[in-house]
Amino acid sequence: MRYGARVLFDGLDWLVTPADRIGIVGGNGTGKSTLLKILHGTEQLDVGAIERQKNIEIGYLPQEGLAFSGGTVFEECLSVFDEVLALEREIEELTHRMAEVDPSGPEYQAVVDRYDWCSTRYLVLDGYTKEAQVGSVLGGLAFPKSDWHRPCEEFSGGWQMRIALAKLLLAKPNLLLLDEPTNHLDLEARNWLEGYLTGYPHAFVLISHDRFFLDATVRKIVHLWNAKAHFYTGNYSKFEGLRDERLEQLRAAYRNQRDRIEQLEAFIGRFRYKASKAKQVQSRIKELERMERIEIPPEEKTIHFKFPQPVASGRVVVELADVSKAYGATRVFDNVSARIERGDRIALVGANGAGKSTLIRILAGIEPLTAGLRKEGYKVGIDYFAQDQYRELNPDAVLFEDLLQHAPLMDDSQLRGLLGCFLFSGDDAFKRIRVLSGGERNRYALARLLLRPSNFLLLDEPTNHLDLRAKEVLLPALLEFDGTLVFVSHDRYFIDRLANKVIHVGGGDLEVFPGGYEEFLWAREQRAEESARPAKRAVSGGLRAALQAAAPVSRRRMNPLKADRIRGRIQAVEREIETLEGNCRNLQVELVSAGANHIRRQKVLADLEERQLEIQRHEDEWAELSERLAAEAR
Repeated sequence: MRYGARVLFDGLDWLVTPADRIGIVGGNGTGKSTLLKILHGTEQLDVGAIERQKNIEIGYLPQEGLAFSGGTVFEECLSVFDEVLALEREIEELTHRMAEVDPSGPEYQAVVDRYDWCSTRYLVLDGYTKEAQVGSVLGGLAFPKSDWHRPCEEFSGGWQMRIALAKLLLAKPNLLLLDEPTNHLDLEARNWLEGYLTGYPHAFVLISHDRFFLDATVRKIVHLWNAKAHFYTGNYSKFEGLRDERLEQLRAAYRNQRDRIEQLEAFIGRFRYKASKAKQVQSRIKELERMERIEIPPEEKTIHFKFPQPVASGRVVVELADVSKAYGATRVFDNVSARIERGDRIALVGANGAGKSTLIRILAGIEPLTAGLRKEGYKVGIDYFAQDQYRELNPDAVLFEDLLQHAPLMDDSQLRGLLGCFLFSGDDAFKRIRVLSGGERNRYALARLLLRPSNFLLLDEPTNHLDLRAKEVLLPALLEFDGTLVFVSHDRYFIDRLANKVIHVGGGDLEVFPGGYEEFLWAREQRAEESARPAKRAVSGGLRAALQAAAPVSRRRMNPLKADRIRGRIQAVEREIETLEGNCRNLQVELVSAGANHIRRQKVLADLEERQLEIQRHEDEWAELSERLAAEAR
């Protein structure tokens, strides 16, 4: 595949098998997205051929650009079950016809046969669970139930891409192609997607700059490098070690080949004009001509960027006391208190809309409080990086010249290296800011911020729009930073490596956990298990009374008990749905065996309709309970 004179990859042979879980990695511009488009069939090859299994279904999620309108979110997702919905309508029509047609006539048997086929096909396609499947996926992707029945056109671009992702996951194509699917997902939705892909029944190929996500989901890596595709078995961490081994082997082979070439050329040069050596000379010339030269492309320089260390602040950096924040009738925080101390590296986590960005603006002193007190410590200097930080940049400035003004002591090669790490290489370094996209401007704003940081950094999603190489520059620099850091990120690896504390934001409250994200998850699981024990012991004495008696006054302690009760009912409803679906399958078999017995068929049909209505009622209850559980978590 070529773009102009540039070769993206050449001589690529690749077989994707039905159970593959593959991640595509490589530098910027190596052709990762192009390769997905080739698999999808929307990009044509320059040379070669691609063969697909007959009747294969391929689903493709681009990075952006999809939008839906004309229906609600739930209706749009339900539309992927078009065959199921058509069967549903036909089954209803056939049921009416069976009641109208003479049971002794030939037409009745034809209707019965068609009904049997449609019912069996409906069962095979899991038609009875379609609403539950839609609810499960929408809930996992963090759509609150109140949004399920909103028109699609009311949602922004990021949420439109979530709708597209939901439809693909529900459609379950034989080959799922995902181009940076986590770009528009918060941390909890990413965690859910990891679990969903782990149990995905078919093959998928994805691109991601989140190494934790790659480690959790893929079992093979395709590395695009040096105009070739290199294949590795294992996740991203395994790939890194194997890649370094392969590169060292290539370098050794290159050195050996250079030694051999020098030997041959020296022999040819020495004996070229000696008739007695003519045969040996010709033999060595042919060996040189046949030799396939090993090429090692220029290595990308490893940039080690270190912050200019700021002046130390006092021990307490910022303190919040009984702070409340509301936007009209919406209360984001209610009497919360927190203390940020010198040297803290705090990750803010929580669901979308929980108030993480609001909290980081409160800590920065740029968000007015509804009530309470914010107190800033001694010699605290604040730098705040917003999600839309690019709005603060001068649109007429040239990237390199603007960066030079902020770091006059750095030489040109250091500045060009830093810009290259943030994906501004070559002539891109001399673009004006006005021609950059929003994501590119934010990327540049972050690079500029790193040059002269204050002693208190507040970063709202700094890893957005960064590839793995840029993160590998940013992370070590932040780890060596002597100041204090509070940040929001949806990158699990980034949080685990960087944070020494986690603050969970949700339900108008803050909870502080020591350690990284793994420790935070463990602590929450332990707390939930401890909170659940009294409720389990109390069930035999009456669930409602026992929970009311055991519920403490503190709202923070009450929520896990409520959540445990809701989870218990959800599990019970799921078991009841499973039982009802089994009943439906048995009734389908009974219906087939009834043959032309009209009376028996009518009774079975009535029973089947009643079970289907019960399934619908249980699915409605399941969706309501799931939403209540999500509300408790928030």
